[in-house]
Amino acid sequence: MPGPFSHIRVLDLSRILAGPWAAQCLADLGAEVIKIERPGEGDDTRGWGPPFLKTPSGEAGDAAYFAAANRGKRSVTIDMAKAGGQALIQRLAAQSDVLIENFKVGGLKQYGLDYASLAPLNPGLIYCSITGFGQTGPYARRAGYDFMIQAMGGIMSVTGQPDGTPGGEPLRCGVAFADVFTGVYATVAIAAALTHRERTGEGQHIDMALLDCQVAVLANQALNYLVGGQAPGRHGNAHPNIVPYQTFATADGHLALAVGNDRQFAAFCRIAGLPSLAADPRFGTNRARVANREALVAMIAEAVAKRPTAAWIAELEPASVPCGPINTIEQVFADEQVKARGLRIDLARPDGTAVPGVANPIRLSGTPVEYSRAAPALGADTDEMLAQLGLTSDEIGSLRQSGAIG
Repeated sequence: MPGPFSHIRVLDLSRILAGPWAAQCLADLGAEVIKIERPGEGDDTRGWGPPFLKTPSGEAGDAAYFAAANRGKRSVTIDMAKAGGQALIQRLAAQSDVLIENFKVGGLKQYGLDYASLAPLNPGLIYCSITGFGQTGPYARRAGYDFMIQAMGGIMSVTGQPDGTPGGEPLRCGVAFADVFTGVYATVAIAAALTHRERTGEGQHIDMALLDCQVAVLANQALNYLVGGQAPGRHGNAHPNIVPYQTFATADGHLALAVGNDRQFAAFCRIAGLPSLAADPRFGTNRARVANREALVAMIAEAVAKRPTAAWIAELEPASVPCGPINTIEQVFADEQVKARGLRIDLARPDGTAVPGVANPIRLSGTPVEYSRAAPALGADTDEMLAQLGLTSDEIGSLRQSGAIG
């Protein structure tokens, strides 16, 4: 069956990560995605390496970073700073269902490519703007990058070792947390707008902000503050509301122990040779364990350190006590469950360049995700897409000579 968005065309004017992530998700679900890039340069992330893809001739190609967020797209090189380029993008927008952009607020108005300019050409257009701080508010015109948004949005204040301990300082997440979540939320917003358009025929402008999304995914930490009135601090790998729920050093590495209820705690205590702890009123309930965290963690740490990680997992898993190793990325892709779920995919460009990737985690029984094409080479689809617009080879040649296209 065709993907659920196989009838949708997306015009992707975004670059870096948040916008491209949303467009890639739509492509995975069947949408035709046309990525507009600057001639000769393309998306900034094409150069964000190493590592770089290897071409069939052995030369360094695009960075792996670019391939992470641009699967399933067609690359069309158009210079929107030129009148001819603006006209082409306007024609493409008139024939598209969705447009995604992440320019600064008002940045596309000068090119006639803002929502107010394009909506009269295509009243059904769903126009998704992604910025650091949104279209309104005192910070609206500021540039916003993931690292600074993680800092301003609170997640760094609850990530890292506590003050006064070795390495105690705020830390950013190891991936672009705010960008990726904004891309996911943007995908949801676009799907909602498409549903509204099916009922009414009306397009609309979507205003997505990295800061908004970062604050939204503070989840329980935000509510801990809003309810308790005290800003949460950093607990390292420990959990602010559940004990024991953290990493412990084992005889040969580390164990992630995630005890989520009192039954699991009693089972852990039995396996760890500490049965008295489950009956101790200081530790019998999660509320009590949180109140007596320091004493309990010290006793658990002493016990866990006596056995290797694999031995703990072998005993705890059959007892339904959640736990696991701390895998490197290499170990993740070697894991039997990851392999069984097909989370690594391998695609190739028409020239034979191999482009590995990570599967979309959405599993649909009737319209499963399909991977139609690898992340494209710069400008690979320019002539084909312009021919579909009705341009002749002479017209395409003239545009190329003028610099409007690459």
